[in-house]
Amino acid sequence: MGRVVATPGVLDRFGVAAICALLDRHASGDWGDLNAHDRRENRRALKTGTRIFSSYETQQGKMWIITEADRSSTCVLLPEEY
Repeated sequence: MGRVVATPGVLDRFGVAAICALLDRHASGDWGDLNAHDRRENRRALKTGTRIFSSYETQQGKMWIITEADRSSTCVLLPEEY
């Protein structure tokens, strides 16, 4: 996943423990609440080296996790911060 960064908004809303739990899911291939097309794109990304996207709907709201194509970094953010 490379260097992991989180926006201030996601840190304030979710806290470090919740973010770490969802990062574990992202890293293990549980990409959360994605449609079939986005899941296929993530499986393709594992083979071709493009970005990997996860979306998780929780009681605190929605969180996105994006790992860059070169795997140098992963960003955790709120959808409105994209």
